[in-house]
Amino acid sequence: MTTVLQHPAYEEERLQRVAEQLPCRELQAGMLLSLMGEPQHYSYPSIFIYGHRASGKSHVMHVLLKELELPHATVSCVECISVTLLFEQVLLSFFGCDAASLLPRSPSLSDFVRVYRQQCSHSPAKETRYIVMEKAELLRDTDANLLPALLRLQELVEDNVTVILLSEIVWDKFRPNTGCFEPLVLNFPDYSKGELQQILSQDRHPSYSAEFYSSYINILLGVFYSVCRDLRELRHLAALNFSKFCEPLAEGKVKETDTHKLWRNIEPHLKRAMQTVYLREVSSLQWEQMQQMEEKETGALRGLSAHTHVELPYYSKFLLIAAYLASYNPARTDKRFFLKHHGKIRKTKFLKKNEKTSNHLLGPKPFALDRLLAIFYSVVDSRIAPTASIFSQISSLVTLQLLTQVSHDDQLDAPKYKCAVSMDFICRSGFYIRRTKAELTQKHF
Repeated sequence: MTTVLQHPAYEEERLQRVAEQLPCRELQAGMLLSLMGEPQHYSYPSIFIYGHRASGKSHVMHVLLKELELPHATVSCVECISVTLLFEQVLLSFFGCDAASLLPRSPSLSDFVRVYRQQCSHSPAKETRYIVMEKAELLRDTDANLLPALLRLQELVEDNVTVILLSEIVWDKFRPNTGCFEPLVLNFPDYSKGELQQILSQDRHPSYSAEFYSSYINILLGVFYSVCRDLRELRHLAALNFSKFCEPLAEGKVKETDTHKLWRNIEPHLKRAMQTVYLREVSSLQWEQMQQMEEKETGALRGLSAHTHVELPYYSKFLLIAAYLASYNPARTDKRFFLKHHGKIRKTKFLKKNEKTSNHLLGPKPFALDRLLAIFYSVVDSRIAPTASIFSQISSLVTLQLLTQVSHDDQLDAPKYKCAVSMDFICRSGFYIRRTKAELTQKHF
C-alpha cells in the first residue's frame, strides 16, 4: 500500500501523485521534503545523497522537483565534460540563454559567480532553486576549488539556492583533503527482495493477470537476486524472458497455475541469461534470433555467454588457454604435459580420493604467475621474450574478468590468479592449438 506523504506547503493530491510514482521510496522522499522545507524559505546549502546504482536517487529527485514544480537545474557530470558546460547549464536553466551567453569563452568560477549574482539582482529567487548534480563523484577529478564552492554556493551568490549531489560512493571518500563545508548526508539503501518484487510486478503485461506476472517475477528474482540487485537490469531481464515464460501458456499446454511446468520451461533460458547480466552485447531482437538458432541447430552456438563474443589479442588467447590449463590441472602434471623429455612416468593402480572427481566439478584452482608464464611459453607457437606487453595483457584479462586475481595487492613477488571462463569459451576462441586440444578433452579430465 502506498504511503501518503505529508507536508504543509503542498496539496495532499499532489503529494499523493508523488507517492504513487515512488514505490518503496516514500520514506526517503519524506525525508527530502523535510530537508527542503517550504518553497519560499531558505533551504540547507547542500545535500549529499549516496547509494548504489539504481537505488532510486535520480528518480526520486526528478519526481519531487517536477511534480512540485520547483525551479531546478539537472546537471549530469558525465555529459558536462568541462566546467564551462556545467556553468552554462545552470545559468540556462535558471535565467535563460541571455545569461549563459554572458560567460567568457573559458569561464572561471569567479566569472560564474559574478554572472549569477548579476542575474539574481534582476530576478531574485521567490522559491528555492535546486541544482542537482548527477554522478557527482566525477567532480573529484575537476578543479580543486569547484566542489568546495558548490557546497557553499548559496553563500557565494547570495541567493536561495541548494546544491544536491547524487553519488554512488560515500561522503568519506568524497570529501576533499583541503576541507570543505559539510553537506547534509542522506543514504538510499538497496531495494530488498520484497521491494523489487513489488516494483517489478507493476510492469505486468495487460494480457495476463497480476498474480501470473507476480509469480514470474518471483521466479526471476529467485534466480538473479543473489547476483544482481540492479533494478534496471532486472527490469530488462524480466522484459526479455517473459515471452519465453508464456510460450507453453500461449500454446495451450499448461495453465497459469501450473507454476512447476512453467519453471521447467524457462529454467534453461534464465541460466543462459545469467551469463550476460550487466553485459548488453546483444539487443532484445538479437537475443530472440539467437534462441531460434539454438532450437533449429543443436550443434550451433550453445549458450549466450558474453565472453564467447569477446575478440581478444593474439597472445591474450594463448594466455587464457594457459590460465585454463593451470587452473584445472595439478601442478605436478605440468612436466608430463608440456615437456618433450619428461622422463619415465610410473603408472599407479589407484588414485587419491580427490582425483576421482572431475576437475570441472571441483572448480578452478589458483596458480602463480610464474606457472602461468611457463605454460604460456610452452603452448605458444612462436618464441617470444617476456616483455611488458605480455604482463599488460594479463592485467587486461583481469580487468575483463576473464582472470581473477586471488592474492592480495601487496604480494608483488608472486601474485596468484584463477581462470574465470568455461571450457566452451576456450574451444570457441577462434583457434585451436593442435598439441593441447587432445590433452584438454581426453587426458586432463
